[in-house]
Amino acid sequence: MNPMQYPSNQCAIFAACLMAIAIGLCPSFCIGEDHPPYDVVIYGGTSAAITTAVQTVRMGKTAIIVCPETHLGGLTSGGLGWTDTGKKDAIGGLSRQFYHRVWKHYQRPEAWKQQSQSEFGDRNQSPPGPAGDGSTMWVFEPHVAEQIFEDWIAEYSIPVQRNQWLDRSDAGVTKKEGRIESFRTTDGRTYRGKMFVDATYEGDLMAAAGVEFHVGRESNATYNETYNGIQTGVLHHAHYFKEATDPYVVPGDPNSGLLPRIQAAPPGKRGDGDDRIQAYCFRMCLTNIAENRIPLPKPDGYDASQYELLLRVFDNGWRDQFNKFDPMPNHKTDTNNHGPFSTDNIGMNYDYPNADYDRRKAIIAEHEQYQKGLMYFMANDPRVPDEVREPVAKWGLPKDEFRDTGGWPHQLYVREARRMIGDYVMTEHDCLDRVDTPSSVGMGSYTLDSHNVQRYVTPDGHVQNEGDIGVKTPRPYEIAYGSIVPKKSQCENLLVPVCVSSSHIAFGSIRMEPVFMVLGQSAATAACLSIDQAKAIQDLDYDSLQTQLVEDGQVLKLDSVYRNNSKKIDGTVIDDTSAVFTGDWNLSDVNSPFVDSGYHHNQDDRDTAKSATFKADLKPGRYEVRLSYPPNNNRASNVPVTVTHLGGTTKSTVNQREKPPIKGLFHKLGIYDFGDSGLVRIETDHADGYVVVDAVQFLPVGE
Repeated sequence: MNPMQYPSNQCAIFAACLMAIAIGLCPSFCIGEDHPPYDVVIYGGTSAAITTAVQTVRMGKTAIIVCPETHLGGLTSGGLGWTDTGKKDAIGGLSRQFYHRVWKHYQRPEAWKQQSQSEFGDRNQSPPGPAGDGSTMWVFEPHVAEQIFEDWIAEYSIPVQRNQWLDRSDAGVTKKEGRIESFRTTDGRTYRGKMFVDATYEGDLMAAAGVEFHVGRESNATYNETYNGIQTGVLHHAHYFKEATDPYVVPGDPNSGLLPRIQAAPPGKRGDGDDRIQAYCFRMCLTNIAENRIPLPKPDGYDASQYELLLRVFDNGWRDQFNKFDPMPNHKTDTNNHGPFSTDNIGMNYDYPNADYDRRKAIIAEHEQYQKGLMYFMANDPRVPDEVREPVAKWGLPKDEFRDTGGWPHQLYVREARRMIGDYVMTEHDCLDRVDTPSSVGMGSYTLDSHNVQRYVTPDGHVQNEGDIGVKTPRPYEIAYGSIVPKKSQCENLLVPVCVSSSHIAFGSIRMEPVFMVLGQSAATAACLSIDQAKAIQDLDYDSLQTQLVEDGQVLKLDSVYRNNSKKIDGTVIDDTSAVFTGDWNLSDVNSPFVDSGYHHNQDDRDTAKSATFKADLKPGRYEVRLSYPPNNNRASNVPVTVTHLGGTTKSTVNQREKPPIKGLFHKLGIYDFGDSGLVRIETDHADGYVVVDAVQFLPVGE
């Protein structure tokens, strides 16, 4: 829909206003007129917007949702039904109540129309949590999520103004003395309030209010990170070209040009920042039940040549196209990107965050055309292998989902857009438990997860993807209050629970729908308390905020359950989550003991040189250096280890088949003098088994 055109419901309102004017009346909802002031005005229709509004009303304040969307719930009701959670005990409050309501829905026999409950089983379900709350279900059909959100809106009598687009011109937001007084929508309506919350995926109100933000990847140097910036050569998931694949129209002939959807520009230097963002897609809901299936449609403008690269992937023997058809009730799926060429529309969204409404509409349409075309191609093109084409063709769009868009999701998966630069910037150091995060207002625990950002030609003339990162968080981490509020000098009454203040890679973990709902509730609580205390949100007394959040069921901290906690081991201990890796390493926790949450291994890959480097900041002096690893008979007996110290470098080999002699956990590498830092490098060259990387300990030695 063009936001500059009145949809049918607004035309009806406009007509009603004209009639009212003719008889001498003018209702407050007339186009161009102010709405009555609210305590909290929420812009956006995401899941975070709903929890913000509900919490506001529960605290005795008035709230209104003003949103461009017709359908409420964002991705939660837009196809993302196989919820990305991490550790579920870290999710509390209204967010957890939402998933309890999902569980209650599916206890009703009438909820099971195309499948029996017993057949679906207990997939992605949890018993009551530590607080004694109800059972939860983390997988659901889109219409079920949307109905739960609408039920909340009705139960709390929350006014919702849909199809309302923020006027993003200089005159769209009115501020006075550092506070937003009101904002205007493109049809001329004005919304006033004491507090404002930007709950959009794009951060439009935040930007229009003059709050500082960032788009793209910061350099690793910006926040002293490892997994930010350009990540050429880092291949954490299966979403890359494992086999050498030719990028040219005529294989082997660069003069023939590149295949579609491969960039000609080089990717850039590893670790440098750029203005690129991770790929978007639609989280399709599919079904293979014939009576409920709409055949995969052929989109307008379909061009089979856009998918030539996929044929080369199939020629390499790849057949994992169904690996992310995650099952939902009633024989439906939440279908996500998987593999080197899939639903992620890599490189086609860079200008989306700051684009105007017409340009965004064009980007969304292009993504829809690409993804519909991809599915149609796999289901119909005779060049697609039979063992792929025939089973794909059995799937289609469900007739009973997204009824007004022909079964296609109404929400593009905007994985990342603007990110505020606020009072506190969350980084990988917060997520990986390297620092103490202040003033928690919720928790995250999902993997540091970035989808691919670009597709380029390598120096050896093959196509490759870049930007896909997956780093496990060692434990649920705290999310700082300062990350959802701007700097005081920029705005004193705006909270931002979605486009939070974080680095690109930290946002890769925070950006999960349950966390957005958690932060929405916390934003509402802070807004209401700030009203009560007559303070700027940055000056809010945190103790009172913490007390209210805990009282309302939010989880702000979880005790560590590590058997060998790096923070409780003597000396300076650097866990593998803080190491710098080259090559492809896998995470595991199969064998024990280990430090913190697990360890990395090289997959017994004897053909590729890999390394892991541990750097410790030290007080100058003498240290005993120890290496931790869980032993096993399949380990290498000759792991190369290099220690860099004031005297130079010392090389040795470690037999990781043998049990470490120090408490069964550590192996002594030696005693050395260090300046203000120390390095230990583990390599895989000529190793005769699995090389395992867990932790390095620097233990001070007395004079």
